[in-house]
Amino acid sequence: MIGIFDSGVGGLTVTRWVRQVIPEASIIYVADQGYAPYGNRPQWQLQQRCDHIADWLIGQGAHLIVIACNTATAHCIDNLRDRLNVPIVGVEPGIKPAALGSQKGSIGILATENTLASERYRTLAAKFNPETLIINQPCPGLADAVEQGPDHPDIHRLLHTYVPGLAAAGIDRLVLGCTHYPLVADQIQALAGDQITLIDTGKAIAAEVKRRYQARPEPSVVRLITTAEDDRLKGLVQSWPELSLAFAGASFETAEDSLL
Repeated sequence: MIGIFDSGVGGLTVTRWVRQVIPEASIIYVADQGYAPYGNRPQWQLQQRCDHIADWLIGQGAHLIVIACNTATAHCIDNLRDRLNVPIVGVEPGIKPAALGSQKGSIGILATENTLASERYRTLAAKFNPETLIINQPCPGLADAVEQGPDHPDIHRLLHTYVPGLAAAGIDRLVLGCTHYPLVADQIQALAGDQITLIDTGKAIAAEVKRRYQARPEPSVVRLITTAEDDRLKGLVQSWPELSLAFAGASFETAEDSLL
């Protein structure tokens, strides 16, 4: 079983790729919506939630954990790897493919404040300086707006605040540094313009999961669990076209008390 978690529905953009490349796997996904958003949580609380969810997933039978959240990966993956004896795959902003593919030597990063402030992110970005100009754009509120559904008015307002300035700066690659952002990729692309290529690492992450996955005799089922109300998670999945087809047939559950 593969255990995957994020603060909300964003990590499902990674999970859908995992399902495509390992269709035979059993997957249990935790949307920690009762504690969302992660993007502005203090370090101690992020670590507490990551520890708690990872332990619960292992207790459910997960033998591989995916942290499908850039913020949680940036701040918590090292401690989890030190403590747990299962493979743990995280997500990071796709600076490397963006930098290597840039013709102008200038790329933009859309990410949460916590991701951009992390030591892990600074170390990653430093590997490509000074050859590549990296323009960081923190996006407070955007993941939370996406978490409210595709019709939430803050999505439009926030994207118009964050994206045009990056496009005007002369970048030719724009990294989606939060797993929620692929859900609004079309809107980001429209604001950025066709001359800018969006970088989403979901497919590459799924490939790494497949490399480390060891098949077990288990049914191919998908359980989607939320620390809020299951009707909320189900409604959100059904309202995002990118998710509704990918998770048709999945079960929706409210978390048991031990996960709260």
